[in-house]
Amino acid sequence: MARMARGRADGSPRKRLVTIMLVFVTIGGLIYLYSQNSSESSAVNKSLKQFSWKGDGVNDESSSGTSVVPKTIPVCDDRLSELIPCLDRNLIYQTRLKLDLNLMEHYERHCPMPERRYNCLIPPPPGYKIPIKWPKSRDQVWKANIPHTHLATEKSDQNWMVVKGEKIVFPGGGTHFHYGADKYIASIANMLNFPDNNINNRGRLRNVFDVGCGVASFGGYLLSSDVIAMSLAPNDVHENQIQFALERGIPAYLGVLGTKRLPYPSRSFELAHCSRCRIDWLQRDGILLLELDRLLRPGGYFAYSSPEAYAQDEEDKRIWKEMSALVERMCWKIAAKKNQTVIWVKPLTNDCYLRREPDTWPPLCKSNDDPDAVWGVNMEACITRYSDQMHKARGSGLAPWPARLTTPPPRLADFNYSADFFNKDMEVWQQRVNDYWTVLGNKIKPDTIRNVMDMKANLGSFAAALKDKDVWIMNVVPENGPNTLKIIYDRGLLGTVHNWCEAFSTYPRTYDLLHASTIFSDIIEKECSPEDLLIEMDRILRPKGFVIVHDKRSVVLAIKKFLPALHWEKVAISGEDDDAILIIQKKIWLTSESIRVSE
Repeated sequence: MARMARGRADGSPRKRLVTIMLVFVTIGGLIYLYSQNSSESSAVNKSLKQFSWKGDGVNDESSSGTSVVPKTIPVCDDRLSELIPCLDRNLIYQTRLKLDLNLMEHYERHCPMPERRYNCLIPPPPGYKIPIKWPKSRDQVWKANIPHTHLATEKSDQNWMVVKGEKIVFPGGGTHFHYGADKYIASIANMLNFPDNNINNRGRLRNVFDVGCGVASFGGYLLSSDVIAMSLAPNDVHENQIQFALERGIPAYLGVLGTKRLPYPSRSFELAHCSRCRIDWLQRDGILLLELDRLLRPGGYFAYSSPEAYAQDEEDKRIWKEMSALVERMCWKIAAKKNQTVIWVKPLTNDCYLRREPDTWPPLCKSNDDPDAVWGVNMEACITRYSDQMHKARGSGLAPWPARLTTPPPRLADFNYSADFFNKDMEVWQQRVNDYWTVLGNKIKPDTIRNVMDMKANLGSFAAALKDKDVWIMNVVPENGPNTLKIIYDRGLLGTVHNWCEAFSTYPRTYDLLHASTIFSDIIEKECSPEDLLIEMDRILRPKGFVIVHDKRSVVLAIKKFLPALHWEKVAISGEDDDAILIIQKKIWLTSESIRVSE
């Protein structure tokens, strides 16, 4: 394990005079450190920008050219070990952004300008250990990796998590399901009369959206039923809940129902779930509930577990009455109601929408509204009608899981892609994945990799090729390309839209494998910084994790020159011209400060 040296002021004053002196010394030290970090970042920025990704010096391994590659990249202060650049509350305070807290704008993405980026490597916390392997990780993680135990105290009566020695244990409880997510999930299936009380409904229910997910035990326990959930929560007062979810190996994403559309296409989920998620569904003419409506498929369900569902006091009764009236105007019906849980179901066709009285609120969305345009797009308080294809088919027309993964979905026609094109894409990526795993060889075991990200997922065939491995994949579709994310969801997979000129909405050290196919060429074409992307990839990659770069040979050779500065090591390099592959492994290292504290 490598040691990264870096000093930091410390002290414990006992007398008033000493206190005053130390305050001045500390302030002076901080100013010095800030100037040093700024100069280091400035220096590395300068050397990064001088490096040519297109010219001489990257076309062959022996060429030295005139390009400059930094020998080192500065290490960030230990206090930045959990930095999420575009969800950084300190940035909001420092830049004095005028945000509406009632609309949750402070939990939405606000990215730093290039000159405010740290340009340094995020250190792991003191005592960091390689994460516990799946499936054991569903139920326990190392406390040192996420040293936050306040949820164990705050939610002690709800069995969210329990601290046991060096580990944090997850009994499977939640705010509404103290006695275990497995029993709660079975009860939902029972309410819907699904065969054998199995939530997957013989493969017809595959994609779930869990909003306000806590530590994602609901999503974690769905996996054994071949159901996969996108667990969503903001970086709010329940700090680190999504970090816990990802450390456990459960699919999760940092986000909030605020003012912007969520980064998922329309008709992505069969079930949305809210268990006391503390969301005001009636605000702004029901705009948040209408965003859920956009995401749900024809005949999709919304399971709502909350005091309003059983209306014990006057305020609950008022909310229940108004919410019932709203969903009725949205053409939802109650599929089941029991104890504290109500489950609504959406219509299968547009018929109900078209039968509504004129001027009924909420209105139908305008005909030119694209329900799949999501990146930076404001929510609309309107109902998204189904496409003609879905209306005529009386549903999504998707095959049950697992056939859904390899069956060409109807929305392929939106891109003029044929079934033959779809099948050939699967064949190509199956062969590529086989080749990747052959090269990785003895570097990996069946449980080495759990959290995977495909940074440019296209149709999701890279993820489909991993179907026999015990992994889950965050499929990322760039915001400026073909919006194929709906095809990915129609295959029973998960993903999000993202702009790789910015930082991703996740904590540091959350993925075991990053697959970057032509993403660097895209970044260069957009005139964004590939160096910033390398630092961002380092941030989200776990120590001992892997990167697979598939790109032009010139780009691959350029990245290879940065490996020492990033503390990455080459596993293999092959290919030529426009079809080169570089496989990398991240080393594990701690700062001197981290080692001192952990000892």
